[in-house]
Amino acid sequence: MKVLVPVKRVIDYNVKVRVKPDGSGVDLANVKMSMNPFDEIAVEEAIRLKEAGKADEVVVVSIGVKQAQETLRTALAMGADRAILVVAADDVHQDIEPLAVAKILKGVVEEEKPGLVLAGKQAIDNDMNATGQMLAALLGWPQATFASKIEIDDGTALVTREVDGGLQTIRVKLPAVVTVDLRLNEPRYASLPNIMKAKKKPLEEKTPADYGVDVTPRLEVLATEEPPARQAGQIVGSVDELVSKLKEAGVI
Repeated sequence: MKVLVPVKRVIDYNVKVRVKPDGSGVDLANVKMSMNPFDEIAVEEAIRLKEAGKADEVVVVSIGVKQAQETLRTALAMGADRAILVVAADDVHQDIEPLAVAKILKGVVEEEKPGLVLAGKQAIDNDMNATGQMLAALLGWPQATFASKIEIDDGTALVTREVDGGLQTIRVKLPAVVTVDLRLNEPRYASLPNIMKAKKKPLEEKTPADYGVDVTPRLEVLATEEPPARQAGQIVGSVDELVSKLKEAGVI
């Protein structure tokens, strides 16, 4: 079975995001970029499936700017077999919208014919949480979202998903789309020898036109602003005063 893993290049989660002075978007100048953390978990799970003999090949794909090569090389250094880069933008500030990404991924899936698509549940830059679901709908495949445990057996995937009330376990037939949550695993660090080997692994470049997809934005960002500064806390002298303050704030 082949596993396809979409990965996205985002601002590193340790970096404090800065908004442009004119409010037109986020400032990406000289900012450290890395793989979306949820996608990194998906890559790790795909590699573990291969190590367990449940998968034969792990293919990673990224859709965005040419600089996403670095993100794909990271996935290859972790243990993925080969990569596909769909260069869909020249400007690092242009974010390809989920529907366009899903349409391109549909084309990749039809070419590669994987038995499983493992994706992060969402990207930490826009928090859309939509691409995996859209891809499953376009393909007509079963989907399991927010996976915290995955077991592959006899043409099906047993997926434990995190829901508001606790955990839900479902079984889906393969091929399927599964989006992964934070507690699925702990991604490995790429060793120096594997980083060197990753430079020689195949990385194919494509364009949206190869899949007949128009990536022209449908949404317009009107303004971007930082969240308001957190107000200072208050020290209370008694439990009664605390209760009074909570009532004033509408908490109780």
